Amino acid sequence: MSTALKDLIGNPTIAELELVARFAALKADARRLRLFEAFAQTGLPGRRIEGWRWTDFKAAVTSLDAPTTAPVRDPLARDGVATLRFTPARYTAPASLPAGLRLLAKDEVQAMGGAEDAPLGALAAALSGGKTPGTLLVEVGAGAPAHLHMVFEGPGAINAARVVFLLRPGAELHVSESHLGGAALSAALVEFTLNKGARLHRTVYQIGGASEAQAVTAIIEQDGDAESFLTTLALGARIARLETRLVHRETGSKATINAAYLAGAGLQADITTHVRHGAPSCVTRQLTKGAVLDGGRGVFQGKFHVPRTSGQQTDASMQHNALLLEEGAEVFARPELEILADDVQCAHGNTSGALDAAQLFYLRQRGIPLTQARAMLTEAFIAQALEGAGELEDALRAEAQAWLNHAA
Repeated sequence: MSTALKDLIGNPTIAELELVARFAALKADARRLRLFEAFAQTGLPGRRIEGWRWTDFKAAVTSLDAPTTAPVRDPLARDGVATLRFTPARYTAPASLPAGLRLLAKDEVQAMGGAEDAPLGALAAALSGGKTPGTLLVEVGAGAPAHLHMVFEGPGAINAARVVFLLRPGAELHVSESHLGGAALSAALVEFTLNKGARLHRTVYQIGGASEAQAVTAIIEQDGDAESFLTTLALGARIARLETRLVHRETGSKATINAAYLAGAGLQADITTHVRHGAPSCVTRQLTKGAVLDGGRGVFQGKFHVPRTSGQQTDASMQHNALLLEEGAEVFARPELEILADDVQCAHGNTSGALDAAQLFYLRQRGIPLTQARAMLTEAFIAQALEGAGELEDALRAEAQAWLNHAA
């Protein structure tokens, strides 16, 4: 490892030195170096950096020793849907793809706009390659809706992957993602460009162990009359962040961003979003629900940015609601509206509290055990955030039920 590479990160930790060594082993590429330099400005981000104070990767990721986590079942796998699989050892694609999908695996790395704003996304892009493509491009053409499933899982020390989707005008994509952990550090970057009138349905499931760190970064750019429907269920890890950065680039773009998080003892789930209304008359609807047990931590950070000239006639709403199921549970929330335009309809709300004692009493009076009553009320609380998952809603709700029954 050259001195120059070591100096990219100031006062690096052991884990950061291992990341530098991983980067140095990859094929030299100017764009790859640019991405790693963007990550190196912060290194593993931590509490001293705005936006990371509650999700401190620098403190949590002390080394990159492969965990001994047992394999996790994939609840979103289903027959008849093509699957892309990313592991530290290799990348696999199906022998045939649905009509309208075209796959291009490139060894070289593509540039990434705004890399400094998403350091763990930049890290995923910089470290992808070697045994997996430097960039996997997926083109979606107009016609019948295309369905695709992606799995990101260990075992190993580092699992880094990057997938770039291009939805042509009028295209429709239903994509599901299972982030199953298994590596000491999992970093995935998924990018979507929606051309005019395109439709994206994205469903994400995340789970990780108490010794794992996971970062899932999504960057979405939408042209005129494009529409996205995003649904996430996060069960956390030792430290886990699911970050979505969405830009409305042209008039008439719409987005629905829903998520639910469930965090048990020793686990953290962070839902972070940033939406820029970069064109007039665009619509965003965002709902996040969470439930946390003693020793768990939930984090919600949401921001709508509405520029003075391009953001006129914006219609946007953001809501975050959390349940602290036990003493010792932690929830940190920061909803933000940065509105510079004067002709807008924007609102946000944030609540946190415990289960309703009267509702618990009502269920108990009807012979329902306390643990079951708690699980029923919590499931009903988060259910609204999962309704947009379509055919995958039942699978997500089943995972939430299993977690709640175990937690109870």
